[in-house]
Amino acid sequence: MASVPVKPLPLLRRNLAAASKSPTMLVNGSSRHFLGLSTYNESLRQLRTPASLSHVRRVRTVVASAGNLTAPSWDSWKPDKTAAATALMLSDIIWPAAGAFAAMAILGRMDQLLSPKGISMSVAPLGAVSAILFITPSAPAARKYNMFLAQIGCAAIGVAAFSVFGPGWLARSVALAASVAFMVIARANHPPAASLPLMFIDGAKLHHLNLWYALFPGAAACVILCLLQSIVCYLKENMKF
Repeated sequence: MASVPVKPLPLLRRNLAAASKSPTMLVNGSSRHFLGLSTYNESLRQLRTPASLSHVRRVRTVVASAGNLTAPSWDSWKPDKTAAATALMLSDIIWPAAGAFAAMAILGRMDQLLSPKGISMSVAPLGAVSAILFITPSAPAARKYNMFLAQIGCAAIGVAAFSVFGPGWLARSVALAASVAFMVIARANHPPAASLPLMFIDGAKLHHLNLWYALFPGAAACVILCLLQSIVCYLKENMKF
Protein backbone atom coordinates (compact mmCIF):
# COMPACT_ATOMS: atom_id res chain seq x y z
CA MET A 1 0.00 0.00 0.00
CA ALA A 2 1.45 3.39 -1.00
CA SER A 3 1.86 5.98 1.69
CA VAL A 4 0.25 9.31 1.15
CA PRO A 5 2.23 12.33 2.36
CA VAL A 6 0.36 14.49 4.82
CA LYS A 7 0.84 18.22 4.54
CA PRO A 8 0.65 20.29 7.72
CA LEU A 9 -2.10 22.81 8.00
CA PRO A 10 -1.19 26.40 7.09
CA LEU A 11 -1.78 27.65 10.64
CA LEU A 12 0.37 24.87 12.10
CA ARG A 13 3.11 25.54 9.52
CA ARG A 14 3.33 29.18 10.57
CA ASN A 15 3.45 28.28 14.24
CA LEU A 16 6.21 25.71 13.73
CA ALA A 17 8.27 28.14 11.70
CA ALA A 18 8.01 30.80 14.36
CA ALA A 19 8.76 28.29 17.11
CA SER A 20 11.96 27.19 15.37
CA LYS A 21 13.24 30.76 15.73
CA SER A 22 12.21 31.19 19.39
CA PRO A 23 12.17 28.32 21.94
CA THR A 24 9.87 30.37 24.15
CA MET A 25 7.31 30.62 21.40
CA LEU A 26 7.58 26.85 20.89
CA VAL A 27 6.44 26.29 24.45
CA ASN A 28 3.79 28.98 24.37
CA GLY A 29 2.55 28.03 20.89
CA SER A 30 2.29 24.36 21.69
CA SER A 31 0.42 25.09 24.87
CA ARG A 32 -2.01 27.41 23.09
CA HIS A 33 -2.78 25.44 19.93
CA PHE A 34 -2.40 21.84 21.03
CA LEU A 35 -3.44 21.86 24.68
CA GLY A 36 -5.56 24.97 24.88
CA LEU A 37 -3.90 25.97 28.14
CA SER A 38 -3.14 29.62 27.45
CA THR A 39 -5.11 30.78 30.49
CA TYR A 40 -3.37 28.20 32.67
CA ASN A 41 0.07 29.35 31.50
CA GLU A 42 -0.83 32.98 32.19
CA SER A 43 -1.86 32.03 35.74
CA LEU A 44 1.42 30.21 36.30
CA ARG A 45 3.40 33.20 35.05
CA GLN A 46 1.48 35.48 37.42
CA LEU A 47 2.17 33.17 40.36
CA ARG A 48 5.91 33.24 39.57
CA THR A 49 6.19 37.02 39.65
CA PRO A 50 8.17 38.54 42.58
CA ALA A 51 5.09 40.32 43.91
CA SER A 52 3.11 37.09 44.06
CA LEU A 53 5.97 35.18 45.65
CA SER A 54 6.43 37.86 48.31
CA HIS A 55 2.69 37.74 49.02
CA VAL A 56 2.89 33.97 49.47
CA ARG A 57 5.83 34.38 51.84
CA ARG A 58 3.93 36.98 53.88
CA VAL A 59 0.94 34.66 54.16
CA ARG A 60 3.14 31.78 55.27
CA THR A 61 4.89 34.01 57.80
CA VAL A 62 1.57 35.17 59.27
CA VAL A 63 0.34 31.59 59.55
CA ALA A 64 3.59 30.47 61.17
CA SER A 65 3.50 33.40 63.56
CA ALA A 66 -0.06 32.61 64.54
CA GLY A 67 0.97 29.04 65.23
CA ASN A 68 3.88 30.18 67.38
CA LEU A 69 1.61 32.46 69.38
CA THR A 70 -0.93 29.80 70.23
CA ALA A 71 1.32 26.78 70.77
CA PRO A 72 3.40 27.89 73.79
CA SER A 73 0.31 28.79 75.81
CA TRP A 74 -0.56 25.09 76.02
CA ASP A 75 2.84 23.43 75.63
CA SER A 76 4.38 25.44 78.46
CA TRP A 77 2.09 23.60 80.90
CA LYS A 78 3.40 20.21 79.76
CA PRO A 79 6.73 18.58 80.61
CA ASP A 80 9.50 18.76 78.03
CA LYS A 81 9.02 15.73 75.76
CA THR A 82 12.70 15.60 74.85
CA ALA A 83 13.81 15.63 78.49
CA ALA A 84 11.13 13.12 79.49
CA ALA A 85 12.22 10.71 76.74
CA THR A 86 15.86 10.77 77.91
CA ALA A 87 16.81 8.07 80.37
CA LEU A 88 17.65 9.58 83.75
CA MET A 89 20.56 8.00 85.63
CA LEU A 90 21.38 8.29 89.30
CA SER A 91 24.60 10.13 88.48
CA ASP A 92 22.57 12.81 86.69
CA ILE A 93 21.01 13.62 90.06
CA ILE A 94 23.94 13.11 92.41
CA TRP A 95 26.59 15.20 90.65
CA PRO A 96 24.53 18.42 90.22
CA ALA A 97 23.33 18.13 93.83
CA ALA A 98 26.90 17.57 95.03
CA GLY A 99 28.04 20.60 93.02
CA ALA A 100 25.37 22.78 94.62
CA PHE A 101 26.37 21.56 98.09
CA ALA A 102 30.04 22.25 97.42
CA ALA A 103 29.25 25.72 96.07
CA MET A 104 27.33 26.82 99.13
CA ALA A 105 29.87 25.23 101.46
CA ILE A 106 32.78 27.07 99.85
CA LEU A 107 30.92 30.37 99.69
CA GLY A 108 29.79 29.96 103.30
CA ARG A 109 33.37 29.42 104.43
CA MET A 110 34.38 32.55 102.52
CA ASP A 111 31.63 34.44 104.36
CA GLN A 112 33.35 33.65 107.64
CA LEU A 113 36.66 34.97 106.33
CA LEU A 114 35.21 38.14 104.76
CA SER A 115 32.63 39.00 107.41
CA PRO A 116 34.91 41.59 109.10
CA LYS A 117 34.85 43.53 105.81
CA GLY A 118 31.09 43.30 105.53
CA ILE A 119 31.12 41.10 102.39
CA SER A 120 28.74 38.16 102.07
CA MET A 121 29.41 35.67 99.27
CA SER A 122 26.49 33.28 99.79
CA VAL A 123 23.63 35.53 98.67
CA ALA A 124 20.28 34.31 97.36
CA PRO A 125 20.79 35.00 93.61
CA LEU A 126 23.76 32.65 93.59
CA GLY A 127 21.43 29.77 94.41
CA ALA A 128 19.62 30.38 91.12
CA VAL A 129 22.96 30.69 89.31
CA SER A 130 24.05 27.33 90.75
CA ALA A 131 20.86 25.66 89.57
CA ILE A 132 21.36 26.97 86.03
CA LEU A 133 25.04 26.03 85.82
CA PHE A 134 24.67 22.52 87.25
CA ILE A 135 21.29 21.47 85.81
CA THR A 136 21.29 23.15 82.38
CA PRO A 137 24.93 23.93 81.53
CA SER A 138 24.10 24.34 77.82
CA ALA A 139 21.30 26.89 78.38
CA PRO A 140 21.78 30.47 77.15
CA ALA A 141 21.66 31.75 80.73
CA ALA A 142 24.68 29.55 81.57
CA ARG A 143 26.95 31.17 78.98
CA LYS A 144 29.93 32.83 80.61
CA TYR A 145 29.44 36.02 78.57
CA ASN A 146 25.80 36.30 79.63
CA MET A 147 26.50 35.51 83.25
CA PHE A 148 29.42 37.86 83.96
CA LEU A 149 28.17 40.77 81.88
CA ALA A 150 24.69 40.60 83.42
CA GLN A 151 26.02 40.18 86.97
CA ILE A 152 28.35 43.18 86.70
CA GLY A 153 25.98 45.41 84.74
CA CYS A 154 22.86 44.78 86.81
CA ALA A 155 24.72 45.20 90.10
CA ALA A 156 26.10 48.55 88.92
CA ILE A 157 22.60 49.61 87.87
CA GLY A 158 21.35 48.84 91.37
CA VAL A 159 24.05 51.02 92.91
CA ALA A 160 23.23 53.89 90.52
CA ALA A 161 19.48 53.64 91.15
CA PHE A 162 20.00 53.72 94.91
CA SER A 163 22.29 56.74 94.62
CA VAL A 164 19.73 58.69 92.59
CA PHE A 165 16.38 57.65 94.10
CA GLY A 166 17.34 56.31 97.50
CA PRO A 167 15.57 53.33 99.08
CA GLY A 168 11.98 52.63 98.10
CA TRP A 169 9.72 51.34 95.38
CA LEU A 170 10.83 53.89 92.77
CA ALA A 171 14.46 52.84 92.98
CA ARG A 172 13.52 49.17 92.77
CA SER A 173 11.23 49.72 89.78
CA VAL A 174 13.76 51.82 87.86
CA ALA A 175 16.61 49.43 88.65
CA LEU A 176 14.69 46.36 87.53
CA ALA A 177 13.47 48.01 84.32
CA ALA A 178 16.97 49.24 83.50
CA SER A 179 18.45 45.79 84.22
CA VAL A 180 16.01 44.09 81.86
CA ALA A 181 16.72 46.68 79.16
CA PHE A 182 20.46 46.25 79.69
CA MET A 183 20.31 42.47 79.27
CA VAL A 184 18.24 42.81 76.12
CA ILE A 185 20.57 45.39 74.56
CA ALA A 186 23.74 43.52 75.56
CA ARG A 187 22.29 40.15 74.44
CA ALA A 188 23.17 38.83 77.91
CA ASN A 189 20.20 36.75 79.06
CA HIS A 190 20.87 35.78 82.68
CA PRO A 191 17.70 36.06 84.82
CA PRO A 192 19.33 35.68 88.29
CA ALA A 193 21.21 38.94 87.74
CA ALA A 194 17.93 40.89 87.80
CA SER A 195 17.67 40.29 91.55
CA LEU A 196 21.03 41.90 92.35
CA PRO A 197 19.77 45.53 92.12
CA LEU A 198 16.82 44.77 94.40
CA MET A 199 19.06 43.06 96.91
CA PHE A 200 21.40 46.05 97.06
CA ILE A 201 18.62 48.62 97.41
CA ASP A 202 16.91 46.71 100.22
CA GLY A 203 20.09 45.49 101.95
CA ALA A 204 21.49 48.16 104.25
CA LYS A 205 24.56 46.02 105.02
CA LEU A 206 25.61 46.21 101.35
CA HIS A 207 25.42 49.98 100.88
CA HIS A 208 29.00 50.57 102.08
CA LEU A 209 30.33 48.56 99.10
CA ASN A 210 29.17 51.15 96.55
CA LEU A 211 30.51 50.22 93.09
CA TRP A 212 32.51 47.34 94.53
CA TYR A 213 29.14 45.61 94.68
CA ALA A 214 29.44 45.11 90.92
CA LEU A 215 32.25 42.61 91.62
CA PHE A 216 31.41 41.31 95.10
CA PRO A 217 29.69 39.04 95.66
CA GLY A 218 28.13 38.35 92.22
CA ALA A 219 30.99 38.32 89.70
CA ALA A 220 33.59 37.01 92.16
CA ALA A 221 31.36 34.16 93.31
CA CYS A 222 30.55 33.22 89.70
CA VAL A 223 34.24 32.44 89.12
CA ILE A 224 34.04 29.76 91.81
CA LEU A 225 30.74 28.46 90.44
CA CYS A 226 32.20 28.16 86.93
CA LEU A 227 35.09 26.07 88.25
CA LEU A 228 32.66 23.79 90.07
CA GLN A 229 30.52 23.55 86.95
CA SER A 230 33.50 22.23 84.97
CA ILE A 231 34.07 19.55 87.60
CA VAL A 232 30.39 18.57 87.70
CA CYS A 233 30.15 18.32 83.90
CA TYR A 234 33.29 16.17 83.78
CA LEU A 235 31.94 13.80 86.45
CA LYS A 236 28.56 13.52 84.71
CA GLU A 237 30.23 12.55 81.44
CA ASN A 238 32.86 10.17 82.77
CA MET A 239 31.45 8.69 85.98
CA LYS A 240 27.96 7.38 85.26
CA PHE A 241 26.06 5.02 87.55
